Amino acid sequence: MTLSALRDDALRVTATSTATEVRLSLPWIRSLPLASLLEPVVHLDGRRHEPLVLIDSRRVAPAELAAEDTWWYLQDRVVLEIPDAVTPGIHEVEVSFRLEIPYLPGGPDQPLRLPFSFHRTLGVGAAAAGVSQDVRSAA
Repeated sequence: MTLSALRDDALRVTATSTATEVRLSLPWIRSLPLASLLEPVVHLDGRRHEPLVLIDSRRVAPAELAAEDTWWYLQDRVVLEIPDAVTPGIHEVEVSFRLEIPYLPGGPDQPLRLPFSFHRTLGVGAAAAGVSQDVRSAA
């Protein structure tokens, strides 16, 4: 992979300024079911947060992603939402999670689960050229 899962425009505040969103790119070579995202944790300026996953306008707990029929395409980004809005400016962002690869064995009775961690210094609402969109439901 040549791009970080946290691109320049990954950090933003919602339009109502009540929540922080971290947009996460897929760090894999193929599209995967969104249910492949396991146990995401976001650290903002050193504070730990357990985010919700935003799918369209719905907020889904990561443990409930297995029930979703949504795909995480290579060009799309998963929106991780944290209830508190960060202030404008520069912030330290770290996202860690496991990624389940359903078609590769990780043991006798389970698929491969790879740990990932990405850290960047990001500005709120930075712009970046690209064609990505946020993950949307299949319906």
